[in-house]
Amino acid sequence: MQNVLTVESLGKSFRMHHLEQTLPAFERVSFTLAAGEFLLLSGPNGAGKSTLLRTLYRSYLPCEGAIRYRTTEGVIDLAQAADVDIALLRRREIGFVTQFLMARPRVAAEDLVAEPLLRAGRSLDEARDEARRWLDAFGVKRDLWQAYPSTFSGGEQQKVNLARALILPQRLLLLDEPTASLDAGARAALVARLEELKDQGVAIVGVFHHPGDVEQLIDRTISLGSVSDVAV
Repeated sequence: MQNVLTVESLGKSFRMHHLEQTLPAFERVSFTLAAGEFLLLSGPNGAGKSTLLRTLYRSYLPCEGAIRYRTTEGVIDLAQAADVDIALLRRREIGFVTQFLMARPRVAAEDLVAEPLLRAGRSLDEARDEARRWLDAFGVKRDLWQAYPSTFSGGEQQKVNLARALILPQRLLLLDEPTASLDAGARAALVARLEELKDQGVAIVGVFHHPGDVEQLIDRTISLGSVSDVAV
């Protein structure tokens, strides 16, 4: 099976100008990821797990190394790709889930969740019906579906965030502490959805505060710091 992602000697550091210091986030990280494979990033706080995810998503530019991603049209190095190509891949192939929802003001929850399907060409009625199904699956109360998520609690916002991020399968999915604010029911719905996506061939890299939530899905673990690659 061809690799979806090949990371080679990736490194990231930050220049702290007020301290006149350069602080490394992670160094010389290398791994491969195949379709349908679930890779867990582990390590202590400050090891660079979330920074690595953001670098893979190209929110941060790496300082060294390569991120070779196999798109539907060929291989591209995300570390060197133009911003316009990154934006296109984010819309079509690469998903990123964080524990924080950046909700736009005066946009209903069901419309926010439906947006990825609308961009993919689905009709408004079909997209809204599917959005409502996933809002219900994650435990968002029906009377909140037409409300503005910017007014929700942190846990309810996270449910909307997950519904939006996972409604449309991507080829590569990056997860940064997605269960941090979830109740037991929402965590179970998330695990079920991730299992579906994995079975459909979605490649997944994740950071979990409680990795036991997804223990049955994990294929390999990379521990940042030692960068040891452990098969499960």
